[in-house]
Amino acid sequence: MNLGAETQVDPVTLGLIRNALSSVADEMANTVIRTAYSTVVRDCMDFSTALCDKDGQTIAQGVTIPFQLGSIPYALAATIRKFEGDICPGDVFIMNDPFEGGIHLPDIFVFQPIFVDGELLAWSAAVSHHLDIGGRVPGSAACDNTEIFQEGIRIPPLKLYERGVPSDAIFSILESNIRVPLQTLGDLRSNLAALRIGEKGVAALADRYGAGLLSLYFAELIDYTERLVRAEIRSWPDGEYTFTDYLDDDGVDAGEIPIKVAMRVAGDSLEVDFTGSSPQVQGAINSPISFTISCCGYAVRSSMQADIPDTYGLFRPIEVIAPEGSIVNPVMPAASSMRGVVGFRLSDALFGALARILPDRIPAAGEGGNSLVIIGGYNNERQPFIMFDLVAGTWGARPSKDGNDGLTNPGSILANIPAELMELDYPVRLEQYSLVTDSGGAGKYRGGLAVCRDWRYVGDRPATLSIRSDRREHPPYGLYGGGKGAPSSNVVNPGTGQERILRTMVTDELRPGEVIRHVQPGGGGWGDPLERKPDAVERDVRNGKVSAAKAAELHGVVIDQESGRVDEKATRLLRSDLRAAAIEVP
Repeated sequence: MNLGAETQVDPVTLGLIRNALSSVADEMANTVIRTAYSTVVRDCMDFSTALCDKDGQTIAQGVTIPFQLGSIPYALAATIRKFEGDICPGDVFIMNDPFEGGIHLPDIFVFQPIFVDGELLAWSAAVSHHLDIGGRVPGSAACDNTEIFQEGIRIPPLKLYERGVPSDAIFSILESNIRVPLQTLGDLRSNLAALRIGEKGVAALADRYGAGLLSLYFAELIDYTERLVRAEIRSWPDGEYTFTDYLDDDGVDAGEIPIKVAMRVAGDSLEVDFTGSSPQVQGAINSPISFTISCCGYAVRSSMQADIPDTYGLFRPIEVIAPEGSIVNPVMPAASSMRGVVGFRLSDALFGALARILPDRIPAAGEGGNSLVIIGGYNNERQPFIMFDLVAGTWGARPSKDGNDGLTNPGSILANIPAELMELDYPVRLEQYSLVTDSGGAGKYRGGLAVCRDWRYVGDRPATLSIRSDRREHPPYGLYGGGKGAPSSNVVNPGTGQERILRTMVTDELRPGEVIRHVQPGGGGWGDPLERKPDAVERDVRNGKVSAAKAAELHGVVIDQESGRVDEKATRLLRSDLRAAAIEVP
């Protein structure tokens, strides 16, 4: 098709192509779910899929993890730069290096160029968190790693397939350096299958519309996204908005770690400045720059109301300032295997600043990110196992609703391993999975309740236990008078004479028969707790979410013990007393 300057973009066709691309990206994601081997990919769904234009800019993404998706164009850009002039039909590229566009070693990216009539038209992309990639501990992720060389195999951008021929050398190196090669290579091949689905889907669109016209619409889709994002930002009040949040520690050194953000709105542009945040730390929680930028895009996109396509156009109006050598832009040889917790915390800081721009849209802090619990080792036959569980948490209260209980953080969209599959595949028995009474922050709208999960290790030999959690010393914040959520905890053998309390980020030993209990933080509250409707408090007490004692202490609502109903007269008096006491406090 000959496309001249007079070619016009038809909005109906744009909508059809946009939806078709999204469907292809979702089909890629479904392919991974149906064919993956490991529980972390198949059941926890720790993976992402996307389509990009010929320059590596995202044009569609599957309904998968926002934190990963924003990193794809940066990882792909590094690959394109390295192989410029040597990208051919049948090639497949692989990489995971955090210092070349990756986000941490367990997340392996694979990219396939899509050619039509001999010309590069697009890319299909997938990234999965792999169960093991080598390194010093099972699962390749430990907060007390202190350099990247402890974390597993570091893969620069390489050709996994060249003109359709696999690199036996790369596959052999991976197989020889991974504790569970069957699962890891099986997951890798599931991602490769997803790439082919993406290729077929784009080729079908090219047959329908023509490659030239399709390329034009790819560019327009990205530009359209940018225009919508700029229009949203333009509606925000100009100014600088700051917020500081903290991590408890880095798994190596004690002491709080600040994440400082200044958001500067100027017309239709947004500057996100992390100057003043902690220098990079010894522990393995440093956030590579591509991951930091991705998390910024997620937070900004989450606050917007318009139906905005999920393309690279989101990032064009946003400038991210992340000082080199900081925890949000580390340099060699910084460890980053547990960098997710910094992504969650910098997102919380961004939401704290956004709450000052858009107070009617932004929720209080949630659980602080999905907790990660890894139990790995060998049985008596020296066969390895790695149980990798992502504890999906809870939300902070919203400006018009309570926080969701036990729902995954929206930055990650992950799931817990089903108990039956966990017990079938691993020497682990799940003995408790519950919500914790009185853990949600008080407010006009209550924060979501904390999740509690108990694992009993029933293996033959001592195992390695790795935990990534947070928000013990700095519980999730409330907004506009709302209370903090309850803090997290990690306890081995709770309620016994052998009980021991672990740090929030820790690598330890778990002996046969021992139990590890993890309690996530509760979500923060939103608004004055004394403005919560008494019938909502009554319902919480009746459902076991709030105790009668806390209902009176925090909300000023008196529940009659016999009827279980609100004592309206006693409630009016108590609330009056609590308000008077609050006024008297200097």
